[in-house]
Amino acid sequence: MKFKGKKVLITGAASGIGKSLAEEFANEGSILILSDIDSIKLKDFVKELKSNGVDAFGYEVNVSDYNNMADFGSLVLREHNYIDVLINNAGINLLDTVENGDMNEFKNLMAINFWGVVYGVNIFLPTLIQRDEAYIVNISSILGLMSLPGQAAYNSSKAAVKAYTEALKMELADSSINVSSVHPGGIKTNIAVNARIGSNISEETKIRLIKQFDKLSYTTSKSASRNIIKGMKKRKRRIIIGIDAKIADILIRVFPGSYEKLLGLEGQFKKFRERLK
Repeated sequence: MKFKGKKVLITGAASGIGKSLAEEFANEGSILILSDIDSIKLKDFVKELKSNGVDAFGYEVNVSDYNNMADFGSLVLREHNYIDVLINNAGINLLDTVENGDMNEFKNLMAINFWGVVYGVNIFLPTLIQRDEAYIVNISSILGLMSLPGQAAYNSSKAAVKAYTEALKMELADSSINVSSVHPGGIKTNIAVNARIGSNISEETKIRLIKQFDKLSYTTSKSASRNIIKGMKKRKRRIIIGIDAKIADILIRVFPGSYEKLLGLEGQFKKFRERLK
């Protein structure tokens, strides 16, 4: 699939992978329809894109609110008539334990990370299915294929995105729509810095965990975005991003019942719990 002149809609486009994807699609000659809940960052980014001759349009949207998303969909179709590519990228992270977890924070994360994807597909599928060729990309994570202790909510949301996307791909097999789920490993973005933390986790512990995450983040958002687009051009069902994600994917496939022991995840969490005391 070629993306020159295609109308590409990206959620969560003001930062991280969403922003880098917008820049890469701009290089492909695409028309960008961008959304984010951070209207100030998005406005500045769209202004920058336009100053470089890119056809870009920005919309403040809360992907976790179905009515807001429905209004957004109506506005996009009114102003742009259709879209060719939908990339459900918006997401947040939460550092918390199952034992003492905040249920409201868990629900909020699921509303953004999972329901935001479902709402996006539900609202834009009717216009996508009318195109001669279209694409839906849902951003999951390597943590949609495996789990980490202390991130049960994030793990759950990304696993749900993966399962939903693969079911969607099968249902659309005889249509003009390509479907991919993306599974990045550690990406150098601010998702960890901006992660919410449970009430039983101190700011000091969060900082320590972020430093550990940064050490394991081998892939830039620019590199991730380029590889996502390469995967889309090859119509890959599952796009694994980063050497860490590829290694983890192999371990999960070969040792599905013991990867957590091989990676020492239980021992690391035990130390993590001790720090909380």
